[in-house]
This record gives sequence, C-alpha cells and structure tokens, in this order.
Amino acid sequence: MGSSPRPRGEATVSTRSGLDPQWVAGVVATALDEDLGAAPGRDVTTQATIPPEAQGTAALVARAPGVVAGLVVVPEVLRQVADRLGLPAATNDQLVEDGTAVAAGDVLAELSGPVQVLLVAERTLLNLASRASGVATHTRRWADALAGTGALVLDTRKTTPGLRALEKYAVRCGGGTNKRMGLYDVAMVKDNHVVAAGSVAAAVRAVQTRFPDVAIQVEADTLDQALEAVAAGARFLLLDNMPTAVLADVVAAVRAGEATTGRVELEATGNLTLDRAREVASTGVDYLSVGGLTHSSPILDLALDLSAS
Repeated sequence: MGSSPRPRGEATVSTRSGLDPQWVAGVVATALDEDLGAAPGRDVTTQATIPPEAQGTAALVARAPGVVAGLVVVPEVLRQVADRLGLPAATNDQLVEDGTAVAAGDVLAELSGPVQVLLVAERTLLNLASRASGVATHTRRWADALAGTGALVLDTRKTTPGLRALEKYAVRCGGGTNKRMGLYDVAMVKDNHVVAAGSVAAAVRAVQTRFPDVAIQVEADTLDQALEAVAAGARFLLLDNMPTAVLADVVAAVRAGEATTGRVELEATGNLTLDRAREVASTGVDYLSVGGLTHSSPILDLALDLSAS
C-alpha cells in the first residue's frame, strides 16, 4: 500500500501540512536536547564507535499496519543533528505521504548520509513519527466507523504537552477533524463557567461582550440545558454523556427549532466508544468528539534499519 513517491532530496516541513516550520524546529531541538544534552550535545556510543566519515543508508520501516503521520518532521531532525555534529546533512527520500495506510514491512523513507547522523537522529525521528502515526491510525478507525453517517470525529485539547500541533496534524492525517486549538480561539462554556457566571445565558453574554469575535460553544447535560443554551444564542452544543435515546430527543428538539434559530451544530461527547459510534451518529449529531484520539493512542511501531556502506 502507498502513494506516489515524493521527490528525492532534503525537503523541509511543507506549509501544506499546516505545521509551522519554526514550531517544528523548536520541538525537534527540545527532543534532541533531551537525548544528547544541551546543544550541541553528544552520543557517547555512536561517536566513540563510528568514524565521522562513515557513510550508510537506512530504511524507515513500518513494523505494524497503520496510518503514517509525522514523516514531515524527519528532514528537520536530520538537519539539526548534522548541524550539531558538524557533518553533512543526510538525504531523505520519502516514499509515502503522511496519511497513507501502510502494511507491516512497508518502507516509508530511505535515508542516506553519515552514519553518525543517521544513528543520532534515529530515536528522535522515531519517537515523533511513531507517536503521530499512532494517533493517525486510531483516528482512521473512528473515521472508518463513521463513514457514510454524515458525522465527523473531532479531537480535543487532551494532548501531550508541547506536541499539540503535531498530534492535531496526525488527527487530520487519519481522517479526523480538529476542534479548537486552545483556549484562545473558541469559547467553550462548561458547567464550571455556568456556576461562576450564574447561568448559561449570563456566561454566553459575558463572552459575547468581552470577545465578540470568537465562536461560542456550550456544554449541555440535559434537554433543558440544551434549549436554554440555544435560546441564549449558542449555535454549537456539546451534548455530554447522554444515553443514545436522550441524545436523539435533544437532537430532534434542537433541529425542530432551527427554522427560527438557524443552524445549530451538535456534538456528542463523553465516554464514546467505537462499538457505538454509528449508533450515536444515527441520532443526527454533526460530530463525535473523542479525547482518546490524542490521550490514549498507542504508537505505531516504526523502525530504522541501517545498512552501512
């Protein structure tokens, strides 16, 4: 399985990925500092046993089936490692695109250059790509489960600190949809906000007054809360931890009022599982949000196999 090969060379992070190249550079630098110590750092085993002039090739291989993501960061890892070691950069011939479904044994990329660069870069590039690929693989299972229902799977803010942009990119690679990126871009009125503000309507008004440029989403646990939120002006509801029958009633009630209110986007959230994904989607919700996409996805097993020359 795979897509058309990418051009050979030392490609940098593509803006098509939605990842900020400067952000990627910072993440890679932090990861290398963890592994090598403060820049430039050292790999006492590799630098003691392998001469700087030794050249080799290495295959980045999938050890298990899944959906790959994070390959876009590999060139940046190779670049920074070469800079730290004062050696020529290794080349990266990426053979599949992020978002591709692969089988165990598929070669994802071929790397060539100084063996020191390849081995020092190995763990950092595998950590990042394996993590992202695990998220993409898990997300694809949800996307496949919802195929044809009209509902989409959303991620949440339950991400690994420092890796949110990569993990949300991986969700997109797996066929999922990003919700808000953080606390800054969308207002989400939850139960604690309602308690602090006094009511759903008061909380919504407060956001509209202070931040009139942002979208407002409101969490509802009951039909009454959902209708109160819509009456207060909310046009995106999080329907939290509702049994399927209750969820269906809420969806029907909100949809019945849309001739007056306009379109209201509805999201099912809380304790969702793959085996009831289609059942939940059948209620007519637009989205299912799944924190587990980013907080509970196991890695996809990837390896770097070296061939010295």
